[in-house]
Amino acid sequence: MATDFGFKLSPSSTINMDRVDTTAFDTLVSMEPDVMKCISCGSCTATCTAGRFYDIGLRKVILYLQRGMEKEAVGMLRHCMLCGKCTMVCPRGLNTRHIILSISKIYKDIEQ
Repeated sequence: MATDFGFKLSPSSTINMDRVDTTAFDTLVSMEPDVMKCISCGSCTATCTAGRFYDIGLRKVILYLQRGMEKEAVGMLRHCMLCGKCTMVCPRGLNTRHIILSISKIYKDIEQ
């Protein structure tokens, strides 16, 4: 008889980067080289109007794309209102609106 300690072990959430297909992210980098300048400071997420209502943030989207998690990233961007607040506060001067539109163009075939 198994003893119940009141908790269960979760499966590992480790991502094997050797198995991740980064072809689409490499396409994004070739279209928008500025995406590699993001320092993940969180300014865009802190000022995001949609972020008050949805789990959205450009730095998280970029991280998801680097890890091959396209569905999660594209699902997050569906809530973006393209207001441009993130562009105004970016300390690196990234044109975040253009990056978001480029991501949408590359990943337009992904359904959530």
